[in-house]
Amino acid sequence: MYKTIIRPIFFSFDPEKIHHFTFSMIRFFHKMGFGSIFRSIYKVENSKLEREFFGLKFPNSVGIAAGFDKDAKLYKELSNFGFGFIEIGTVTPKPQAGNEKPRLFRLKEDSAIINRMGFNNGGVEEAVERLKANCHSERSRRVLIGGNIGKNKVTPNEEAVKDYVICFEALFDYVDYFVVNVSSPNTPNLRDLQEKKPLTDLLQTLQNLNNSKEKRKPILLKIAPDLTDEQLLDIIEIVGTTKIDGVIATNTTISREGITSENKKETGGLSGKPLNKRTTEVIRFLSEKSNKAFPIIGVGGIHSAEDALEKLDAGASLVQLYTGFIYEGPGLIKDINKAILKRHRTLRPKT
Repeated sequence: MYKTIIRPIFFSFDPEKIHHFTFSMIRFFHKMGFGSIFRSIYKVENSKLEREFFGLKFPNSVGIAAGFDKDAKLYKELSNFGFGFIEIGTVTPKPQAGNEKPRLFRLKEDSAIINRMGFNNGGVEEAVERLKANCHSERSRRVLIGGNIGKNKVTPNEEAVKDYVICFEALFDYVDYFVVNVSSPNTPNLRDLQEKKPLTDLLQTLQNLNNSKEKRKPILLKIAPDLTDEQLLDIIEIVGTTKIDGVIATNTTISREGITSENKKETGGLSGKPLNKRTTEVIRFLSEKSNKAFPIIGVGGIHSAEDALEKLDAGASLVQLYTGFIYEGPGLIKDINKAILKRHRTLRPKT
């Protein structure tokens, strides 16, 4: 029903406007008591799906990537579609409007999206208030919340560490893990922070702060798919040096290789099916070259259960959806979890 009726209607409207409309509709249906119906349709609950990484128990391996629920407005509702973890953000210390509109483009022929949103968000304190308001009730939730943090556009790279520290401190009591985003192509010069020295300094600062807490939180690094093998080897070394907990591979790409849609000329980061192969390559490279030294969350180009299994086979511990969720609908989450369960039963030793 989603792909034959709902998606064609949604895709006939402006992408950013329909995104906000969809949020309103999902909230409305949940207020009307449809949450349990969504859970019954889409959620797959089975202890065999549970996974434990960096001290956290995930109810299943499928999460939603940062960028969908930037301001922590919908994380409770999204959990009813079967996600095992929700990543909010990217949030910045101060609110910012992001880049000029239009800044979100569908590439239907390629099952892809280009965005140049530019970390548009209401600021970390606004997100904290939403998380705080639901803190007590959320202790009983089974979905985990990740906090994806970045820097404000006006903050020079030399002072970027301060922005990440502000977000880290503000969110610390309200998220289960952190993601350091230095890989978005839509904030000027942000990707320069992926270079070895500035990235090591940033992650070490956050890790030192983390280790000073009574109970530390996992820190992951989100990287670009456009890094060279040499840069990926640097990433492996940096993870080992700073002892952060893992890597998210990958963010959107600036490449337009193989793209046929007219909108390919738009600037920004590309996500969706065209990213699938490269993301898997990055995951496999990191996993093999590090000798599986740290968990990897695979994201990029997952539009089917087979795509997700491919990421897991390449070395990913967990996977995340974004563009695939938009193109394929919430049934994709169920399909992936059912495929993982089926594989588990198939591989189970016979007695």
